[in-house]
Amino acid sequence: MNAKKVTITVYGAEQICASCVGAPGSKDTYEWLQAAIARKYVADPIAYEYIDINQPQDVDKHKTFVEQIFSEDLFYPIVFVNDDMVAEGIPRLKTIYQSLDKYGVQLQS
Repeated sequence: MNAKKVTITVYGAEQICASCVGAPGSKDTYEWLQAAIARKYVADPIAYEYIDINQPQDVDKHKTFVEQIFSEDLFYPIVFVNDDMVAEGIPRLKTIYQSLDKYGVQLQS
C-alpha cells in the first residue's frame, strides 16, 4: 500500500488547559509527537502543523475548529491526523500510530 500524504495538526495554546493540570504544554506535546513519530515512521509523507488557538486564524477549517474548541470546552492539545481527530487532552501514541498505519505510512527499517 502506498502512503498518502499525511498532515498531523496539533491545536493548542501556550497556557495549559485548566482541566489538564500536570500535563505537558501543547507546544511540548507537538514537539514530542514529532520526535516519537520520527523514531517509528518514515518522515517523507508526514507534514506537521501547530495551531495556536489564541491567535487569529486565516484558514477557514482552523477558524471553525478553534471556535468549536471554545464553544464545547474541549481539552487541548487536540491532535488530528488529516481530518480525523485522534486525541483530545493527553494524546496516546498507540491511537496516533493506528491512524498512521491506516494511511499506509511506512515504518522505519
